[in-house]
Amino acid sequence: MALAWHLAQVNIALMKSPLESPEMADFVAQLEPLNALADSSPGFIWRLQTEDGDATAVRAFGDDRLIVNMSVWKSVDALWSFVYDSGHLKVMRRRREWFSRVAEAHQALWWVPAGSVPSVGDAEERLAHLKAHGPTPRAFSFKRHYPPPVSGARPAVSLL
Repeated sequence: MALAWHLAQVNIALMKSPLESPEMADFVAQLEPLNALADSSPGFIWRLQTEDGDATAVRAFGDDRLIVNMSVWKSVDALWSFVYDSGHLKVMRRRREWFSRVAEAHQALWWVPAGSVPSVGDAEERLAHLKAHGPTPRAFSFKRHYPPPVSGARPAVSLL
């Protein structure tokens, strides 16, 4: 029986101001509607959140100014449609108002077995892998993505 795969994603954003500041108020006001849009989007499976309904309180990557967003989708196309073909794009176009440019990779995609939920530690490792090695089947981007692993295939063995 073939193992099904889903697409996990992480993206980070470096806030220009504290989340509670007036400068971030418009962004914060859009969190709930955007999360509801994601939750109801075709292909959506899961997103990282606290009991507050979002992930703004999650601290990771060694910087309290970073906001972490993680989710799982049925496919690359499903995630792409949410990010670029929905109301999410309108908010994303305004990101420079609230967030500083991140010099290195700020998003990573990877495949997870269907039914599994990645941890923040998984996300940190995948983003670090992408930064160190560029896109590979272990961590990739929208620009260069890879198909899900082949079920039953043996892991590649290095002969070096």
